[in-house]
Amino acid sequence: MTVITDPLFYVLAVPAVVALGLSKGGFSGVGQMATPMLALVMPPLEAAAIMLPIMLVQDGFALWVYRKEWNGRILAVLIPGAIVGIGLAWWLAAYISDAAVRVFIGVTTIGYVLHTWIGPARVARKAGNANAGAGVFLGAVSGFTSTLCQAGAPPYQMYALSQNLSKMTFVGTSAIFFATMNSFKVVPYFALGQFSTKGFATSLVLLPLAIVTNQIGFWVVRVTPAAVFFRVTMIILFLISLELTRSGMTDILGG
Repeated sequence: MTVITDPLFYVLAVPAVVALGLSKGGFSGVGQMATPMLALVMPPLEAAAIMLPIMLVQDGFALWVYRKEWNGRILAVLIPGAIVGIGLAWWLAAYISDAAVRVFIGVTTIGYVLHTWIGPARVARKAGNANAGAGVFLGAVSGFTSTLCQAGAPPYQMYALSQNLSKMTFVGTSAIFFATMNSFKVVPYFALGQFSTKGFATSLVLLPLAIVTNQIGFWVVRVTPAAVFFRVTMIILFLISLELTRSGMTDILGG
């Protein structure tokens, strides 16, 4: 079974997987950098498909760790919307180019970084009362962006943070929401032909690192505020997103 052998891929994949492991451990949003990093060296949907099996395994650990700390009402509101968003992304993905997806990832992630810098809680307050209708809509946006580029955290956070959850309930609810959403994304990725033997083998190579960082994330999230870590991550993510937007627009305008 062959794997990806490009050294540059692994230079980017290792920090991407570390970030993803910490995100699944509880640092919600840090994993946002994984797919944009890999999209610098491969088609974005292929990058997302390589990450998905890793995320599903990590989701299993997160579901066990946070099985007692979650909010059922929030999940009941967000998940139906997310399913609609996943279906819409599945339909549109067949009609848009890799360059357009790179621009979408770049712009979406820049928006996420700005959202983080402004302050998620402040954005959540300005979103209004965040009623069930708003939750379904934000769930759909989360499902759509997550399917195209594993970037479903911002709309989810806008709704969940408005509900005044405790830290651990927020983390546990996040774990269940994204585990559910990731499981629904398997069918669209198969239908779009994004899974391959080489991609799956590469996922297996990266999986041990992902599991280790996942476990570290469970511990760190309980004992560390991690403000500096988040700040550095967001700066890196912002720079990557600018490059993705630039390269995507160059290809679009050049074509």
